[in-house]
Amino acid sequence: MNGIPPLHLSARALLVEARAASADTLRWNLERNGFAVERTSNGEEALNRCAQFRPHVILLSWRLAALSGIELCRQLRALPQTKEAGVIMTGRAGDQQVVRALEAGADDYLVRPFGIAELLARVRAILRRTRAEPERVRLESGDLTMDLTAVRVTRNGRDVHLGPTEFRLLELLMHSPSRVFSREEILNRIWDTDCAVRLRTVDVHMRRLREAITREGEPDVVRTVRGAGYRLELE
Repeated sequence: MNGIPPLHLSARALLVEARAASADTLRWNLERNGFAVERTSNGEEALNRCAQFRPHVILLSWRLAALSGIELCRQLRALPQTKEAGVIMTGRAGDQQVVRALEAGADDYLVRPFGIAELLARVRAILRRTRAEPERVRLESGDLTMDLTAVRVTRNGRDVHLGPTEFRLLELLMHSPSRVFSREEILNRIWDTDCAVRLRTVDVHMRRLREAITREGEPDVVRTVRGAGYRLELE
């Protein structure tokens, strides 16, 4: 298994955005640049997501229904799992907007509309400040553990031997447990976009992954979602 290229999903971004079109564009660009992304349009749901997802950076829209972006920022700063996370608020221009965002605990403020290049530069600058110590490159979900540095997978303490593609597939799934990944998305994330790989190939490698990590008597945690794709279910 030596020599497996990493998926580079070490940084987790939570996107709190009410505008569906903007959220889709931001998510696509963040994932394209190596971030594991969770998205919600609701402030209360964002607080719940943080407990499991533990984001490194939070992109927070000023305008949200029910719980405002400013109030959500204050609450995020009070939570143990997000008090050290980088927070970038986005909204309209205005000195008062910027001041209120920073006083609520935001690290930065981006005026809409903004370019993706500027957003990525701001995100990376915050990550350089907030992640001074390198994070241990290890994923754990249920009885599965991935050591990305040692390129090692274990389940219930036993070693699981995976091929390079199956390793990357499992890493992708473990970064966002319970999220459904379409075959098209998996294809674009795991294989080069210009590579002539068919969707059926995804099914073949998923079957290999399922067979490798599942022994007799163990639950099958790689779930096929009919008409949608695949997800990791570790309850």
